[in-house]
Amino acid sequence: MLFLSYFNRNKDYFECHEVLEEHWKDVAKGVRDHELVGFIQLATGMYHWRRQNIVGAHRILVKANHHLHAHPTSAYYEGIDMQQLFDDLQFAISETKDQKPFTTFPIIIKDDELKRLVEAVPLPELSTDFIHNKHRLRDRQEVIQERLDSLSERQQRRASK
Repeated sequence: MLFLSYFNRNKDYFECHEVLEEHWKDVAKGVRDHELVGFIQLATGMYHWRRQNIVGAHRILVKANHHLHAHPTSAYYEGIDMQQLFDDLQFAISETKDQKPFTTFPIIIKDDELKRLVEAVPLPELSTDFIHNKHRLRDRQEVIQERLDSLSERQQRRASK
C-alpha cells in the first residue's frame, strides 16, 4: 500500500522502488520472477524516464510488463485496476520506444478502503529537484554498508568451503 502512495501521490518513483524492494526482500528474497519485481521495475522505469534515460526506461518497462502479466491472479493486484495499469504501461512502453518525453499516470485503485489507506499515508514535502535526483542526493551509507556486509558474507562462505 505504501508504494501506491509514493507512486500516485507525489510521484516519488525512487522511494516507491525502495519500499517495494524492502517488502520483496521480506517476502520473496531472491525470487526474481515474483510479481513484486514487476512493480519494482515499473517504479524504476518511471524514474529513469523522468530523468530522460529513455532507453533504460523502455528496457525496464518492458520487463515490468512481462513480470506483471506473468502473475494474473496475484494478491498484490487486489483493489488495483490491473487492466488500466496494463494499458497505461503499454502506452509508456510505446512512448519510450518512440523517444517521447516523460508523462506520468496513476495506478488506479478500485477498492475504496485501499484508496482511503493510500490517501492517509503521511508523505514528506519534497522538492521536484530532490525527487528527480533522489538517487544522487540521498544518504547512501546504509546501502554501502549493506553491500559490504553481503560481500563479507560471500567471502566467508567461499573461505569455509
